[in-house]
Amino acid sequence: MSLHLSTDDWVAIAGVSTIINMVALRWCMPTPKAKRQISFLPLGGSVLLVSSAVAEGYSASFTLYLYSCILLTFVVILAPVGKRVAADILEQEQKPWDKVPLNTFSLYWVAFSSTGCIVAMLYIWPAIN
Repeated sequence: MSLHLSTDDWVAIAGVSTIINMVALRWCMPTPKAKRQISFLPLGGSVLLVSSAVAEGYSASFTLYLYSCILLTFVVILAPVGKRVAADILEQEQKPWDKVPLNTFSLYWVAFSSTGCIVAMLYIWPAIN
């Protein structure tokens, strides 16, 4: 059984994904500078993705699906480790001459959760297209 979503549905989903992404990632960021920088993620992602999709000839629905999935992947990756990442970012900004050591759990979480999100993206698209 396949669930077909129209382009208008994907526009609404992309809008909600953008809001979720901006709220969640701004919450994770410790400084105004980091909050400003992370706020440009959806804009940069949309410009890059749309230009790439036009060049490759992808449908609008597929492009909006990828955009939404990528933004939500960032939320999944950072939500559980957001405060630790925020502390590392703050420490790095306060002491730019020192290298902040990697947090092992955060490193593994990013690797495994991003892989899981990619697998889910590949599995879900045929079911909703």
